Amino acid sequence: MDEIVKSPHKLENITLLETIAANLPGIIFQILQRQDGSVSILYVSSGCKYLYELEPEAIQADFRVLYKLIHPQDIKAFTESIAYCSKNITPWHWEGRIITPSGKLKWIQATSQRELQESGDLLWNGLVIDITDRKQAQEQLLESEARYKAILDAIPDLMFRISRDSEYLDLKSEGANVTLSKEEIVGKHVDELLPSDVAAISLEAIAKTLDSGTLQTCEYQLPTPLGVKDYEARLVVSGQDEVVAIVRDITERKQAEVALQNLAQKFAKAFSCSPDSITISTLQEGRFIEVNDSFVKLSGYERDEAIGKTSFELNLWVHDRDRQNLLQELQATGVVRNLEFEFRQKSGKIITTLLSAEIIDLDGLPSILAVHHDITERKQVEAQLRLSAERDRLLAETLVRIRSSLKLEEILQTTVTEVRQFLQADRVFIGLNNTKLGVKTLAESVDPKYPSVTGWSTNDEAYLQELRNLIKDNVVGVIEDITQVALSPKVKAHFQKFQTRATLSVPIMLGNELFGALIANQCSGSRHWQPIEIDLLQQMSEQVAIAIQQSQIYQKLAELNTNLEHQVQERTAQLQQKMQEVEELHRVKDVVLHTVAHDLRTSVMGNLMVLKNLLNQKVGSGEWGVGNGGEELITNAPCPMPHTSASLSTSAQSPIPVSRSIIERMIQGNDRQLTMINSLLEINSCEKHGIDIKPEPVDFNTLLGATFTQLEPILRQNQATLKNLVPADLPLVMADAARLEKVLAHLITHSLQNNPPGLNFILSASVEGGMIRTQIQDDGVVMSKLECDRLFDLHVRDPQDCCSTSIGLKTYLCRKVIKAHGGEIGVISNRKRGLIFWFTLPLATSATNRP
Repeated sequence: MDEIVKSPHKLENITLLETIAANLPGIIFQILQRQDGSVSILYVSSGCKYLYELEPEAIQADFRVLYKLIHPQDIKAFTESIAYCSKNITPWHWEGRIITPSGKLKWIQATSQRELQESGDLLWNGLVIDITDRKQAQEQLLESEARYKAILDAIPDLMFRISRDSEYLDLKSEGANVTLSKEEIVGKHVDELLPSDVAAISLEAIAKTLDSGTLQTCEYQLPTPLGVKDYEARLVVSGQDEVVAIVRDITERKQAEVALQNLAQKFAKAFSCSPDSITISTLQEGRFIEVNDSFVKLSGYERDEAIGKTSFELNLWVHDRDRQNLLQELQATGVVRNLEFEFRQKSGKIITTLLSAEIIDLDGLPSILAVHHDITERKQVEAQLRLSAERDRLLAETLVRIRSSLKLEEILQTTVTEVRQFLQADRVFIGLNNTKLGVKTLAESVDPKYPSVTGWSTNDEAYLQELRNLIKDNVVGVIEDITQVALSPKVKAHFQKFQTRATLSVPIMLGNELFGALIANQCSGSRHWQPIEIDLLQQMSEQVAIAIQQSQIYQKLAELNTNLEHQVQERTAQLQQKMQEVEELHRVKDVVLHTVAHDLRTSVMGNLMVLKNLLNQKVGSGEWGVGNGGEELITNAPCPMPHTSASLSTSAQSPIPVSRSIIERMIQGNDRQLTMINSLLEINSCEKHGIDIKPEPVDFNTLLGATFTQLEPILRQNQATLKNLVPADLPLVMADAARLEKVLAHLITHSLQNNPPGLNFILSASVEGGMIRTQIQDDGVVMSKLECDRLFDLHVRDPQDCCSTSIGLKTYLCRKVIKAHGGEIGVISNRKRGLIFWFTLPLATSATNRP
């Protein structure tokens, strides 16, 4: 069946439909006719139980069951109506007879309208109503009309025009058996021609008709030569203060009604043919007046045993309150339909019936007409279905608990509790079979009225072995009555001690080993264990075995985890010790680094001061000589610092000539050493505390101008050029200007120190995705991809490299600075010549909008 998705509006319509359907004297149905020819009953209202005596589910399961109920003489008309409707695509309409399962003949009227669905299927919405009463009335009417036709033809109705003061104004009497002529009637008054009692009725009817303006009817009798006749007069207003009276002879109709009443009473016993139990009892006492054969069969009481007795005297009511409820409902509404009650048969067996009843008047005696329909078998099937559903639920929930919990005691206790509730047993427990521990109860659920088996034990091995024999491997033990089974005196005494009258035991197997048993006891009396109950215990024992195995595995895992935890604790202690040692090494490193850096910086800075003073003193004076190489020589320069051996001569009398280029290279070497020491200290601080930046909105072109001024000497010294292609309208960036100037200087210096003089730079920038991307391109030497990837990493270069270690430290610091700004940095090597350094910085607006 196609799934129909109902909107909230449709759900309200369905609820309204069900409410209407429950109060309609018929059935509402919905049928889906698919394009492949298949048919499904989507909906049928509960009225089918009254009309067809079928449950809605039975019709939905197989709608063809309705065809079997159609009267044989009406099947052809039914088939033709279906064919005509399908061929001409018109609404379906059919009237016909059905024979219900109980043998009742009913007339029904069925109509249906179709709706074409988007899928091409046809949805038929229809209504079936019971028209039996109408058909019977029609048949009676036809019979009456046929019976009275001759009389009506012979004695047509009389028609009089009468004024308010009861004067006959006119009449129509053609064909009527009237002894007086028209002239003898017109102009006379009613009381002049009719008996006084009839005249009084007529005058009252005339006045009511004129005053109310509505139809008035009155009946009366007149003596005639043929005897006393019954007449009916119908009066309507025909003009100002006048009425028209149509008088009809209803003598035969009156006689027919009396005959029908007598006939109904005469054939009241026809109800005995009904397959359902029918009784007639007095309303006040509930004493049976009449019962049918079906009641005799249902109750077990013969007819003469029941008539004259009350339902209480026959002990039919299982619950006394049910009759009180029945009487209250009858007195309130006059009718009861399909109420479910339990009745006790003569044998004592309890059955379930649906009771429908009405209050009837039986010769002036208020009585109850009741119909009982036995639904015991149906209730048993429903109970079995409920048990099956409950069993499946219990198994599913147990499985979920086993999978989601490792608490064995909790699982076992919940299991015995729910199994006892399902079985409605007095005791359910799980017993352990262990040669060392004997018999032990792992979990128990017991009615407080009966003794508990928890804690019971014995040292009698022979006795224990006999109990074990009752629970054989893979064999279900079923005892419905302990007194009917051959047992040893010790086992019987054991059952008597714990008041066990019936028992059901299922072994719990762990592989091929008998672990124990899941046992149910009935203490209140003997018990027949149903197959579904035995099946439940078998399946539950399997789940319990899984839970026990799972628990054993968990215990082993717990032991392994305990050992692992000890190992982890030992390793953790060792690791903590190593970490303390590493921290101590870091502390020593920091002390050594700062101490050595301080000493090195002091020495290097002293050397630089001496060398720069030597280089700057008396340049071009006579104290400078020209050596063999044509270079100026320093002969005896004064010492710039006290107590420092700054003289470049072995003695005052023996000067050592030193070229100017040597001093310059010494100065460069000391500068690199000082830069490396500062870089090391900065990296150490960065690793420990991070880069401290103070970003603010900066105009990128202004920043570049300051950087170019700073780099101009070194560019001139290296005969390099720098072409600025940065647009003048770039937006502001968020940057620490001082640190960013150092980044630009480091990147350009890197290229200058790794290339011969004459290097050319091109500087460009663009906005990309909320960032400014800056590129510094040169036309110098290229690098491999591995060198590009490692350029900004912290590592020590090959000592034979053309550039010093300090350059590697500075590129590492460049990346740290750009990352702290929220940007990226990298280098690209051109295939032919040169490198492209690039880095990104966030725009001032982008940084402001960040969360």
